[in-house]
Amino acid sequence: MIYFDNSATTKPLDSVLDTYRTVATDFFGNPSSLHNLGDQARAVVDQSRAQIAQLIHAQPEEIYFTSGGTEGDNWIIKGTAMAKRQFGKHLITTQIEHPAVRNSMLQLEKLGFDVTYLPVDSRGFVSVDAVRNAIRPDTILVSVMAVNNEVGSIQPIDAIGDLLEDYPTIHYHVDAVQSVGKGVLDKVRHPRIDFLTFSGHKFHAPRGTGFIFAKSGRMIDPLMAGGGQERDWRSGTENTPGIAAMAKALRVCLADEETNVAREQAIRTEIANYVNQQDDVTLFSQLDDGYAPHILTFAIAGVRGETIVHAFEHEGIFMSTTSACSSRSGAESSTLKAMRVPDALATSAIRISLDEENTMAEAQAFERAFDKVHAEFQKLAPAK
Repeated sequence: MIYFDNSATTKPLDSVLDTYRTVATDFFGNPSSLHNLGDQARAVVDQSRAQIAQLIHAQPEEIYFTSGGTEGDNWIIKGTAMAKRQFGKHLITTQIEHPAVRNSMLQLEKLGFDVTYLPVDSRGFVSVDAVRNAIRPDTILVSVMAVNNEVGSIQPIDAIGDLLEDYPTIHYHVDAVQSVGKGVLDKVRHPRIDFLTFSGHKFHAPRGTGFIFAKSGRMIDPLMAGGGQERDWRSGTENTPGIAAMAKALRVCLADEETNVAREQAIRTEIANYVNQQDDVTLFSQLDDGYAPHILTFAIAGVRGETIVHAFEHEGIFMSTTSACSSRSGAESSTLKAMRVPDALATSAIRISLDEENTMAEAQAFERAFDKVHAEFQKLAPAK
């Protein structure tokens, strides 16, 4: 089996699962309990929070645990809207955001908020000027993803941060879910960024884990009301083993980041150059530094993406169409639509997404499978 669908989810590392099992077995108390078992569990949560904060260059009190990226995006966007609605009801985002952002914005529109969805260019990038021109006196939030999950374009997070230095009352949120271990941490730690979203299962932690960074002094309303956990910002009994496992996964992921990024770039370049030799292949992810090292999206003209995915699955290679969220539902790619890719070509798009465990040998095996699959598609193509 060759797994090329790491942007959808990653396989938990053995060492991460070991941490989960140990904590679940030995530190099973409720961190809110007053007895010793509760104290032990609380210490695990606090140590994990401190470790995560150190790894992303934040303070422990700026880290809040969640169930993943979807909750984090919903919380920051809706929490900002509720906390700042007396100051304005205008939010800015882009046309290529993850559904967790896009659908949160759509919900807010139904509640009377006004949302500007910024366009992107044909390569999948939003412009800083577009952000500047969209800002109004009643703007309360700018939300732009760091790395697009469908084509891998790295948005100008730094430059937008520089722009927002002149607008200190606007919350600046960055969905950093696809950025961990991909050489872009410096960008998502721009000092002007107020909120970041992370999802554990994108970097080999268990599913159902995640965290947000919330800059000290910035306020959002909680979504989860209850017993007052997470300093009354996110109630619900803490997932102690999941939190500890996520901290372990993040440490492992960032330990050899430079080497891993170089390996992923080399594999992506190898595959891209190979498939691009065919006249009926169109690359949507380019090979320059403007794109993340782990995502390669391309189309074989005239063949639907799901057909391509299943053909490679038959060869033991697993990938997706442009995103796992849209693959299962059959929804069109919002990113390719925003990039003005013709529908006939967009429906042929597939995404390869790599991680540090993929190898050049797997890339070469993919190329052999590609030759076989592509030849079969050519036989089925209508005569010109």
